[in-house]
Amino acid sequence: MAQVGSAQRPLRVAIVGSGPSGFYTAAALLQSGIQLQIDLLDRLPTPFGLVRGGVAPDHQKIKGVVRAYNKTAQMPGFRFLGNVTVGVDVSLQRLLEAYDQVVLAVGASSSRKLHIEGEELPGSHAATDFVGWYNGHPDHQHHDFDLSCSVAVVVGVGNVAMDVTRILAQDPARLTQTDITDAALDELRDSKITDIYVLGRRGPAQAAFSPAEIRELDEIEGVDLIVRPEDAALDPCSAAWLEEHGDKRAQQNVAFLQEVAQRQGTAPRRVHLRLRTSPIAYRGPDRVRQVELGRNVLECHDGEPTARDTGEREQLDAGLVLRAVGYRGVRLPGAPFDERRGIIPNRAGQVIDGEAVVPRLFVVGWAKRGPKGLIGTNRADAKETVEHMLAALPGLDPTPRDALSFDGAVSWDGWERLDALELAEGEQRGKIRQKFLEIDAMLGALEDA
Repeated sequence: MAQVGSAQRPLRVAIVGSGPSGFYTAAALLQSGIQLQIDLLDRLPTPFGLVRGGVAPDHQKIKGVVRAYNKTAQMPGFRFLGNVTVGVDVSLQRLLEAYDQVVLAVGASSSRKLHIEGEELPGSHAATDFVGWYNGHPDHQHHDFDLSCSVAVVVGVGNVAMDVTRILAQDPARLTQTDITDAALDELRDSKITDIYVLGRRGPAQAAFSPAEIRELDEIEGVDLIVRPEDAALDPCSAAWLEEHGDKRAQQNVAFLQEVAQRQGTAPRRVHLRLRTSPIAYRGPDRVRQVELGRNVLECHDGEPTARDTGEREQLDAGLVLRAVGYRGVRLPGAPFDERRGIIPNRAGQVIDGEAVVPRLFVVGWAKRGPKGLIGTNRADAKETVEHMLAALPGLDPTPRDALSFDGAVSWDGWERLDALELAEGEQRGKIRQKFLEIDAMLGALEDA
């Protein structure tokens, strides 16, 4: 009987999730030289994951990466199956029965919590919800963000924190031609926010934002970036760490923040970057009215700067809090899950359950390594997993497998029709695109077409 991966017996692979990691996995497999057929499944009728639903509307150049994904989708052996939810429309076990190998590219769709007093009050939100809301993700259109307060707080200093801060701070007129939702744009136009406090629990050397992201904040017209000299200064532990371990990015961030700390702000709106500062509690009683801040000091533990609460407190009147402290994976029915780390446990992409390898089940992207890296980081990550998949081919059962079919699945042709409709509607409105905001609306548009 022919070996799996040959012309007589192509390899059958199901990839669950059509974000960057799913597409990079498909591309690596299709370019490997073996004969195969790939089904790329997604619970939404639309592909591209966080590129569509997470990248900020004023960062359209980043979204240009989908051109590479479009090329992958045109390769022989590729099939897109949108509007198919694993765990609802099909079980993971059924996928493993129907395919030679299954790859989980399900990302990290939930947000981490701080577990502090008042975190559940109205006015306290995950930044991921805010991002999904203004980007038109169907899961997040029910959220209500009250921007009528004068002070907002963003917890975290990663690139997601920079994105939401920039969206809140800039003139909404700069967003009118993007693919931001109409509801979000209307709320931003009516926003009364003049001051945004961005909190980082450690110092300037440990800030997770990129030099480009923090400089972009500094360049917003009519907005001052304010950094206190004491926040920009390096503590002895951080100085030693930066000299020994710090990369170019960290060095650039420190130099830039120390430069900004020497300025005097005069703009009508302000972004206050507060480092060595953590939220201790949110006060109500009916909604967030005040945020209690704690001051930290950095201490060395095994050469790593670690934040310790000094007990010093400050009360900040604020009506909106966006928590941007990291994404977290969610459990996929039928797959092992590491609750502590929020990932699918694995060894270099091979899923494990305890110490045992789960045969023919693999993982890529944030579900594999946690929410780390940029979009392009997923390319090397996918290649690592694919290498292990290809190495396992000789041990696969060569018995032929039949492809699955799903009622209501959206094909790649269906997505292209939706894409054309969004672009055409956007052009009429003077925008890049006008997104469908509900799955039913997408499916209805395909039926009408």
